[in-house]
Amino acid sequence: MAIKYPNGKKYVPAATGAASKKPALQNSYSNRGMTLEKDLNDTNIFYLERGLAVIHKKPTPVQIVQVDYPKRSAAVIKEAYFQQASTTDYNGVYRGRYVDFEAKETRSATAFPLKNFHEHQIIHMRKVEEQNGISFVIIRFALTEEVFYLPACQLFDYWDRMEQGGRKSITKTEIENTGFLIPKGFQPLIPYLSVIDRLYF
Repeated sequence: MAIKYPNGKKYVPAATGAASKKPALQNSYSNRGMTLEKDLNDTNIFYLERGLAVIHKKPTPVQIVQVDYPKRSAAVIKEAYFQQASTTDYNGVYRGRYVDFEAKETRSATAFPLKNFHEHQIIHMRKVEEQNGISFVIIRFALTEEVFYLPACQLFDYWDRMEQGGRKSITKTEIENTGFLIPKGFQPLIPYLSVIDRLYF
């Protein structure tokens, strides 16, 4: 299936088959992002089932262009486009406040690259903050499995610094100093609402 971005460029998935095989260590890292997403999804289900918050992963809108029907009972999507650039990963409501956040991961042990964000995401988060919403980033350092909550206002400072010619990443020390470490739990796995309680309630 060919999926294209709003600018017309094709989305090219990672190669499959023998040619794409990597050492086991690299494969374990390639799955870490999905682990973060799964952990957050499980956390949000925990919050939802207990009536604590209603927060979901946003679906990515896709427009289907070409479909083949090899059988009467089966349809195969051959070509599709992302209808628009995505904003952030998750949104919902908690204690009467709108919550909107992005989840990111890095394999670096010392810094988080700002290239992992897009300008439209920063603009979106600024607008959420302007409307008195709660916006933030959850960052996981894959090598140490540490998870941090970084308030959007801090992210804006680092983004603006880059725009003014400064460094293109946030050091881990800066994240430790301006963010909040989220100790991994059992139920829920990533208890980020505890940080929101601390900052807003």
